[in-house]
Amino acid sequence: MHLEIVTPDTTLFSGDNVELVQLPGIDGSFEVLDHHAPMISVLKRGSVKVMIKGKTPVFFEINGGVIEVLQNKVLILAE
Repeated sequence: MHLEIVTPDTTLFSGDNVELVQLPGIDGSFEVLDHHAPMISVLKRGSVKVMIKGKTPVFFEINGGVIEVLQNKVLILAE
């Protein structure tokens, strides 16, 4: 799937071949996998774990935000 993590100042990550994104939801941690159903959710402060095929996990710290999953594309608008 394609993933973008965007802040008001910059793009933290933009890439394809993402297998899994683990996120800090306001009601607890959750994961988005390839071909996930469409959704929108609020995020709290925490770590975003990104697993790319054939590579070690990458982590990004956010102060909250919103995630949108639609048509195998994940957009995270982070603070």
